[in-house]
This record gives sequence, structure tokens and C-alpha cells, in this order.
Amino acid sequence: MKKTGWMILMLVFMLGLAGCGDKPQASAPGENNGNNTDTGITVPDAAEPDSSGASGAVETVDPENTENSSVEPEMLTSTIKVYFTDDNLDKLTAVEREISYPAETDKYEAAFTALQTAEPGTLSLWNKIILRQVELKDGLLTIDITVPDEARLGAGGEALAVDALLQTFFQFDEVKQLELMVDGKTEETLMGHVELEHPYSK
Repeated sequence: MKKTGWMILMLVFMLGLAGCGDKPQASAPGENNGNNTDTGITVPDAAEPDSSGASGAVETVDPENTENSSVEPEMLTSTIKVYFTDDNLDKLTAVEREISYPAETDKYEAAFTALQTAEPGTLSLWNKIILRQVELKDGLLTIDITVPDEARLGAGGEALAVDALLQTFFQFDEVKQLELMVDGKTEETLMGHVELEHPYSK
């Protein structure tokens, strides 16, 4: 009787040991064991670009580097004398005029424009003349013009026109000589009457 009880106890003990050996072992951290299981840890995705291609980064603008396109350059000014005549084309009359220009090289074009714009009671001898180019180099001012048919004058008017041009531009100290060209050429006369010098000198 005692032997039978002892054998039953040993059998129960052995069954217990066998049951413990069948338990699955816990996986080490990081092991997948071939099973695609959710570990419960969420890894944030990299920022995806939006439809415009931007990655979501905020672009900052430095206000110091932005240009204000509405700001106009500071203009230079000079007070000069411009020469006009009367309706009878008898003589020249000097009129004081203030001209403005963005750069020193633009001063002579501004003076020519003033020469084309007469004061009330006076007549411009150059208002119909087309200025092609004006340039100062080494004291020589070259003025290239086009003379339309409607701008042509008689002998007296042509002489006054040349004189008005010379007096207007020779008042600038830096202008020592003046070369007057017609359509890029050094013509003998301006309008067919007065012989031109190439160049005129002070």
C-alpha cells in the first residue's frame, strides 16, 4: 500500500515537470520570431511634402534684404540758361530753367529737352528736331540728331538755331568742344544754309 502511494506521488511530480518544459519562452527585446506583431511603439513618419513640393518647413524672410521697388532714385538738378527766339526770328532770348536728371551723364539730354520746350512768348528752334544720341568724352560733346522736313528753317532761323545750341551747351564748364552730327554723319550744313564746323570750339 505504501509502495503504490509512493509511485502515484512520483508520477504526479514527473507530469508537473513535463508541463513546465512545454511553456513558450519569452522573446528577447527586438526579436520578431517570424511573427509580424504590433509592439505598441509608434515611430513618427518623416515629413512628407505637400502638393506644392514643400516639406513643411517655414521659410523666414529677412526684412533688411527686401527691396522697395517704389523708391525712386534721387534726382540731380541744375539751373541753366536756355535760348529761344521770337515769332519774327530776329534774336535769341535767354531763359533760366531748372533741369533734373538721374545721373550726370543724363544732364545733356535734359538740357536738349529744355531747349525744345519754349516759354510763353518765345519760340523754340529745336522743338521738332529728334535727338538720336548725346555723349561727352574728353571735353568733346557729340550731339547726333535727325532733322525732319517739318523742322527745316530758312537761313536766318538756321543760324539762330545753331547759335542757340552752342550757347546752351557751352555754358557747361566741362564742354570744351561740340560736334553736331545729322543721322550719324558730319554734314556740311544743318538744314542746307549754314555751314557747320567740325567740331565747334569755345
